[in-house]
Amino acid sequence: MSVEAADREALSCSRPCTPPQASWFEFLLDPSLLEQHLQGPHPDPSPVQLIVQFLEQASKPSVNEQNQVQPPADNRRNRTLKLMALKAAAHLTWDLKVLEKGLTIPVLNMLLNELLCVSRVPPGVKHVDLDLSTLPPTTAMAVLVYNRWSIIRAIHERRQLNQNILPYQCIYFQQGCSDPSVYEKAREHFRMLDSSASFCCVDEQRLAGYWSACKTLTGASDPSESQHTPYGQISCFMRNHDYGISLYIPLIYVCLCVLNDRDRALEEVCHKLCVCNAVRDALEGGVLSVSFHQLLLKPSKNTISFLLEVCARSMDKEHRSETCKRKMALFIKTVCNRLEDVSLAFMVSSHKLFMELLQDEEKKILMEQTRKSSATVNLSAKPLPSFYDIPASTSVNISQLEQQLILSLDPRHIRQILIELQGMAERPFWRVNSKWEVPVDYVNVILAIKDNLTRDLVYILMAKGLHCISIKDFAHACQLFTACLELVTEFSPKLRQVMLNELLLMEVRGHEAGAAEGNMERPPPDLVSRVRGYLEMRIHDLPLRQIVGEECVVFMLNWRENEYLTLQVPQSLVNSNPYIKLGQLIASTCKELPGPKESRRMAKELWEVVVQICSVSSQHKRSSDGRVSLLKLRESSLGILYYNGKILFLLQSVDVEAVVVTLKELVNYALSLNPNNQSWLCTQADIYFGNQYSAAMHYYLQAGTVCSDYFTKPVPPDVYTDQVLKRMIKCCSLLNCHTQVAVLCQFLREVDYMTAFKALQEQNSHDSMDSFYGYIWDVTILEYLTYIHHKRGEGDKRQVAIKAIGQTELNSSNPEEVLQLAAQKRKKKFLQALAKLYF
Repeated sequence: MSVEAADREALSCSRPCTPPQASWFEFLLDPSLLEQHLQGPHPDPSPVQLIVQFLEQASKPSVNEQNQVQPPADNRRNRTLKLMALKAAAHLTWDLKVLEKGLTIPVLNMLLNELLCVSRVPPGVKHVDLDLSTLPPTTAMAVLVYNRWSIIRAIHERRQLNQNILPYQCIYFQQGCSDPSVYEKAREHFRMLDSSASFCCVDEQRLAGYWSACKTLTGASDPSESQHTPYGQISCFMRNHDYGISLYIPLIYVCLCVLNDRDRALEEVCHKLCVCNAVRDALEGGVLSVSFHQLLLKPSKNTISFLLEVCARSMDKEHRSETCKRKMALFIKTVCNRLEDVSLAFMVSSHKLFMELLQDEEKKILMEQTRKSSATVNLSAKPLPSFYDIPASTSVNISQLEQQLILSLDPRHIRQILIELQGMAERPFWRVNSKWEVPVDYVNVILAIKDNLTRDLVYILMAKGLHCISIKDFAHACQLFTACLELVTEFSPKLRQVMLNELLLMEVRGHEAGAAEGNMERPPPDLVSRVRGYLEMRIHDLPLRQIVGEECVVFMLNWRENEYLTLQVPQSLVNSNPYIKLGQLIASTCKELPGPKESRRMAKELWEVVVQICSVSSQHKRSSDGRVSLLKLRESSLGILYYNGKILFLLQSVDVEAVVVTLKELVNYALSLNPNNQSWLCTQADIYFGNQYSAAMHYYLQAGTVCSDYFTKPVPPDVYTDQVLKRMIKCCSLLNCHTQVAVLCQFLREVDYMTAFKALQEQNSHDSMDSFYGYIWDVTILEYLTYIHHKRGEGDKRQVAIKAIGQTELNSSNPEEVLQLAAQKRKKKFLQALAKLYF
């Protein structure tokens, strides 16, 4: 024996002995082998495979002597093969789930027809005319199995319903909707099916549900017994006024319970179930029904209270994923936007889910919308039609699509929504959200686009991208800008360059944001190269944003590209671009610091430029009290370059503690020379703002008194800027003077309702609370106060707030001059009251 042969023999001996797969003809030669094979633990081939093999062989056509194809012969061989196929199916107890999974429809049809033949079903008689009680058991079983598959299963397969269908007893149950007496017949058939479930496959849970429903509808139900079925569960919960369970119960059971419920008004039940279904649709990402939108047109207080309860219960531990939180936040925003009643909107906005799930910017927008809608309520409007009288209209669909348009950050989805909206109405959809803004430099170019869809899409993509950058969501900003770039590349070279510039600015800001968080990795060479390209770009009728040039220069300075700014940048750019000129001087000063002579010259030139930017104007303007205004910007040889706080951005690796100590000494000395300088007083307040909030309030108020004759005149807006007011608000909040916070929130350019409402919810306020209500002129805040005090049962304080609202000078129908005068009067009195507290 050769070595190879010996190796093969040794290898074959080492393998486990696997029995060969049985073939169909072995069972034909010895039919008794079939039963032994099927009784094995894991028969191979399986019963379904054997059925296919047996029927395939039995249905093979024959060829006669003239080579003509003939039908399969009806001989002993073929009859035996068909009989063995039926035995294999009987071994599976005619489980149609298994048979349908393993057999094609033609093969299964052939198998069931053979079953009818061998079971001696009367030929020529319709199965519906057969009386099953007169037939032998095997014949009746064959009729049931065949009709179960061929009639009901085939119909529902075509309708693509993935449900287990019960036999034709489902049929009587459906007829009961029009003829309640048929429920008795359905119940009897379900009972018979239950007793015969041993020889057919039945969905026992579904059978139990139908059985319980029939017993209830015919008056034969046992309440304690029916609680184990879905129908019984929801009936029990509805009796206990607990509708939240409908979130998890199939709709068929919910509908049955509504039809059978006689204990309360049908309208109330429908409203509550409509709310439950809406919450379920929201969590599953579905579209809210028109019925729910109609319900929100004029909901009751109880309906909104119930809605909030269902929302809170649906956000249990199983649904606390981030995806579910965002879906619930979107749902709450939709509800807020649809509610016209301000008091109901306040109910939603004061709920804990509103506070927890929505972002601050979203809360602010919703509160602003609520305030505007409350100011334009038409008191003479006719009452709205009832819930069932309101027809579905396109406006509901348009509002839904507009809401999706506002929230979506997917460029493809945004485009699809715009296409649908353009088909419904012809109007500029870039105006849907007043918060969508693009730079003034780009507006004319974008709005000049002739195609309405393209114009809206470019505007919205850019506005959303800029918003994402402002909140440091650079991933979505990149998607939106990239999509916009692809779109404009097809038709506008000018807009293509604009988008390239904005993408560059986004990457610069993204890298700077990473550096601020501790990632000091140098920017990639490609980004540095593109920044240089922008700075060296020649401008030919191209809209440019000033901020792009500024931040490109700052970027080069921050990453110490001093060599480029001092030596490589073309001199023509230095002379024509003021940002590069300033950047070159700063870079030269930093580079030449080791050499004393050169550094002095560079530092002197840099200082002269900074003085030109920041010095007092040569034409001094005096205020009403005769004092010279401080920092004024003046025109210089640097043209459009001006001081805007960027110098502070350039500072790196500064010893902050040493700066603070030095600044304190400097400010104290300056105030000893000029104690009425409001700029130095504000700076002193900023220093104390770090940890001494009462002292900070003292100096902020003192800065206001020196420029307003103790608040007898309005404080100039350049003294009480939004930044200063927000610091005053922060001080009052940390001192637990929450009513003062709410009053100060009115002083901002845009009233900060979220901060005001949150402050008014606090109950451990250290100020005199309702004594400050007379200083509130914003009716929305006063309305919220009445709601809060009513909710807490604080009747006296609620009356104070109501009295404040009732003042005629605060009536929204007054002329603007009257309203402004009322606000100014309250501002003065409030600031004078604060001064008495903090001085």
